[in-house]
Amino acid sequence: MGLFGQKAKHKTAAAPTMRVEKVVVPTKPRPKPMPSTSVRASSTHLSLPAKLSPIPRSSRPKSISPYPSSSDERRIERKRKAVTSTPRDSPVFGNDTESEDDDGDPFRKRMRRSDGRLVDANRKLRYKKAFSDEIRKPNIIHAADIASRATKCPAIPGAKDNEVAIEVQYPSRCARERYELVWQKDKIDAVKDILAIIESVAETYLTDADSKAFIDHNTSFRRQMERAISEKYRDVSAFRSALDSYNSRLLELVKDGTVAKNLDRIHHLPSSLVSLILTQVYDRTVAPKVEMLTKYDAGSDNVYGELLHPFVTKILVEQTKMTSDQVFIDLGSGVGNVVLQAALEIGCRSYGCEMMENACNLAEAQEKEFRSRCMLWGVAPGRVQLERGDFRTNSKILEVLKEADVILVNNKAFTSSLNDALINMFLDLKKGCKIISLKSFVYDNKTAINDVATSILDFEYFRYHENWVSWTGSDGEYYISTRK
Repeated sequence: MGLFGQKAKHKTAAAPTMRVEKVVVPTKPRPKPMPSTSVRASSTHLSLPAKLSPIPRSSRPKSISPYPSSSDERRIERKRKAVTSTPRDSPVFGNDTESEDDDGDPFRKRMRRSDGRLVDANRKLRYKKAFSDEIRKPNIIHAADIASRATKCPAIPGAKDNEVAIEVQYPSRCARERYELVWQKDKIDAVKDILAIIESVAETYLTDADSKAFIDHNTSFRRQMERAISEKYRDVSAFRSALDSYNSRLLELVKDGTVAKNLDRIHHLPSSLVSLILTQVYDRTVAPKVEMLTKYDAGSDNVYGELLHPFVTKILVEQTKMTSDQVFIDLGSGVGNVVLQAALEIGCRSYGCEMMENACNLAEAQEKEFRSRCMLWGVAPGRVQLERGDFRTNSKILEVLKEADVILVNNKAFTSSLNDALINMFLDLKKGCKIISLKSFVYDNKTAINDVATSILDFEYFRYHENWVSWTGSDGEYYISTRK
């Protein structure tokens, strides 16, 4: 048809027809993905992997010093939450399936779900003396010795003079710890500490049924305390009443053998409890004197920095898969943080050596508090031995080095000559020993190749996450070398 209905004068060509054919295009096989967090290096070339996807950066300010003041680390310590699971860069070992050995035991199944690590059946957690009929009085530093009205800390809002002093029961037959309901910046936060204790007790020492009275969202002891202390209520007497109920109920479960029985069924502590115990030790020994650690000679080997709990868990639990029958050594152990964590988290023999006097003094104070506080919690750590002096000449360290399964060397600020001396020490290591370092021994300063290190070590490159070390909020690199 033409315009407006008129007949068209010319015939229009028929619309062309389209032929559709399906063609099968062969696909090329996809290349295997490269690991994102590690790469095995050859002796001639180091190929660095892409960086991990960044974790949202915290607001923590960077340290002015490239490697040091532990007062910076305190800002992390106060904000650091208990770590239930570290960020995973590689598959966790073990699995969450229920084994035949569980025999329908809900407590053991719950503990298996809480952490996907391998089971170390040889690890015995219960500290037997902490569950005897006699009430033990471990020589701990009480929270009230650090944060109290006597140390110029004001009472929390709403607390009367006769309501400030309180006591907290731990999952053992040990005498209770003294707290005061006070608050001051950079001091022990009594309320926060107590709530964390209750949660850890319920999640580690009790069955699901028993734990409801402790951490149930609606009517538990913990919930009653949270409500009582909230800005809406400020009812300190209600807080104290809930705490008394918690103390009484937990002591009943200790006396009737429930807590000891449950401890005997598990073979590792959750990372959250490890972090809480170590933080309690640190807050009562190192924190009040942390300024002592800022006194060092810049540019020398004697500088101070700490690997924080999540980083150490990643190394010891996931990557080196340590067990309680092995030996750990920290060369340059500072205040002993990693040595204590290895003994508590793994249950292994744990050694450290440090030559800075102030750090050694604080390490000894930590080790003493650590032993007492482990009894308070009813858990048995591995044997700890801290040595003073130069690890290159310390006879005990040179002796135990031959037995070592995992060695940590925080050599971030070590000179080339000290790193060379370490390589000579590594000649005596047994085959398969793992060495964790923050600087490569094979590629010193990423330029020269150390022929001795190349001949005795295979190494892998990794990146640690943000806020995993005390001297910076950024991520960074570390290495795991294996003795050939």
